[in-house]
Amino acid sequence: MSEDRAARATPPATAQGLPSPEELTALGVGRLPGLLGFEVTAVAAGRIDAQMVVTPALLAPNGYLHAASVVALADTACGLGCRLALPPGATGFTTMELKTSYLGTARAGTVRTVAVLVHGGRRTQVWDAEVFDADDTRIALFRCTQLLL
Repeated sequence: MSEDRAARATPPATAQGLPSPEELTALGVGRLPGLLGFEVTAVAAGRIDAQMVVTPALLAPNGYLHAASVVALADTACGLGCRLALPPGATGFTTMELKTSYLGTARAGTVRTVAVLVHGGRRTQVWDAEVFDADDTRIALFRCTQLLL
């Protein structure tokens, strides 16, 4: 396993003004998002769509999707969105608070999230994410507040 602990730079904007889903997915390779199979599927201003396949490694001992897997999916999407929405002068961010409300679970298939910026201030950002199972049933609501550095 690599000992690379350096921060990874946000990929440069494309002709459309934002990095591609593939470039953002690549940021997680060799880190927790990559280990979980996190994949960005769409990028827009103030929005990140992502997914991951529910593998046995993501299940809790009870056979259902581990709550931390859901948080990792939603939080990673929100974090990538926050990086893309940093105001001029900000050098990064750190999570101040997060909350997840679970409405259901999954045992197989693909779970996906839609993360959207709901507040973009000079010192903080607030992101909401919904997580859906393979049948498009909402299984979690997630919110995080980011302190801009």
